[in-house]
Amino acid sequence: MEWFAAGDYELARQVLQRGIAALYLIAFISAANQFPALLGERGLLPAPWFLSRISFRQSPSLFHWKYSDSFLLGIASAGAGLAATLVAGLPQQGPPWLPMLAFLLLWAAYLSIVNIGQTFYGFGWESLLCEAGFIVAFLGSDEVAPPLVVIFFLRWLVFRLEFGAGMIKMRGGSEWRDLTALTYHHETQPMPNPVSWYAHHLPRWFHKGEVLGSHFAQLIVPFFLFAPQPIASIAALIIILTQLWLVFTGNFAWLNWITIVLAFSAVSDEVVRAVLPWVGYAGEQPVTPLWFVVIVLVVTALLVVLSWRPLANLFARHQLMNASFNRYHLVNAYGAFGTVTKVRLEVIVEGCSDEHPGPDSEWKPYELKGKPGDVNRMPPQVAPYHLRLDWLMWFLALGSPDNRWFQMLIVRLLAGDPRTLRLIAQNPFPDAPPRWIRARAFRYRFSTRAEKKESGAWWSRTLVGTLVDPVTLQP
Repeated sequence: MEWFAAGDYELARQVLQRGIAALYLIAFISAANQFPALLGERGLLPAPWFLSRISFRQSPSLFHWKYSDSFLLGIASAGAGLAATLVAGLPQQGPPWLPMLAFLLLWAAYLSIVNIGQTFYGFGWESLLCEAGFIVAFLGSDEVAPPLVVIFFLRWLVFRLEFGAGMIKMRGGSEWRDLTALTYHHETQPMPNPVSWYAHHLPRWFHKGEVLGSHFAQLIVPFFLFAPQPIASIAALIIILTQLWLVFTGNFAWLNWITIVLAFSAVSDEVVRAVLPWVGYAGEQPVTPLWFVVIVLVVTALLVVLSWRPLANLFARHQLMNASFNRYHLVNAYGAFGTVTKVRLEVIVEGCSDEHPGPDSEWKPYELKGKPGDVNRMPPQVAPYHLRLDWLMWFLALGSPDNRWFQMLIVRLLAGDPRTLRLIAQNPFPDAPPRWIRARAFRYRFSTRAEKKESGAWWSRTLVGTLVDPVTLQP
């Protein structure tokens, strides 16, 4: 069945299976560390409350059977353990059904978390991880050649991801069309990293070149993923390089890393060996069993049918961004940053222990792990790990309409809730919780070169106003 097998994509399969499994490992660790505080039984948006108001049909999840924080931790721990075996390549050494089953279990477990994660899991890369995990399940094991139809469907996923993001930009803010978007982006992105300050201070002509490069990589290059080799491999390389620049200059959870991994679906062993003779796989193509061919073709046919709405969405006048057209998060629509924020606002939560706060009272800020706070702290590198509270605090500063979680955050801080405090970089009230909490909005900008040289500060900030006046749990 030469038409079915892609014997020249063994390296691609290894990268795809192990890379996606590694990202599942990170995602499950993130869930174990953050889900109980954010969405657990006493979380900011309790999952049991959500589950009582939605059916399995609306939002499939194992947790409809039962939810407890210990059960969640068990699912996350089992998922992390299974993902680790796939990273090591152990199931891939068995029959084709073994890695298939392993990846489908990862998909079902993580889907169960995403579907009850509410706003804390409302990010496009959650759906992307679900979809990628489902598709790579059908790449088979070392006993069969990688199925060509699966390889091409993974390229179709990369196409939707990149071209969708490009079209969102062209339909979005004028800054993408006048090439000024990257003049602001490095400073105003959700979570800058240590390189972001330096990238922001690059010349304007360089920022315009960044935007042109983005348009080229997202609007033109994706079409060449379906071209003959070596053109498809060159297209993949361009996408990988542009994603590495985003990794180098920002924190976008695992979005950039999963795009890099998926782009390897267009990289052939022959092209790799032409450049790096000691890399890649060569050998006889294994015989593919008929039962595996039938399963792969049936699943691919289903995915092709599900592709119609995402395909239409790419060219729709009102293109949807990061949308799922089914409750199983398969064959989704992607895209981000249709507009770029030009002014950075940060909400700083502060506590005070005085019985009756006055003008001279001391207010201590709660520093989060990733987002800017202390102007002297270097922006950290956290990706591909995902700090969910920090991301939602960025959306809160932009005027997010749903801030129920933030109201509960204030309550939990006033109560000194240990799980909530573990989401904080440093608890300013280690002995007892504060009596009062307030939230103020500041305008942040990167310090100039002169300011940084003089004071060492990475940021400069100006008070904009008060978002939440002082509140207390005291009667």
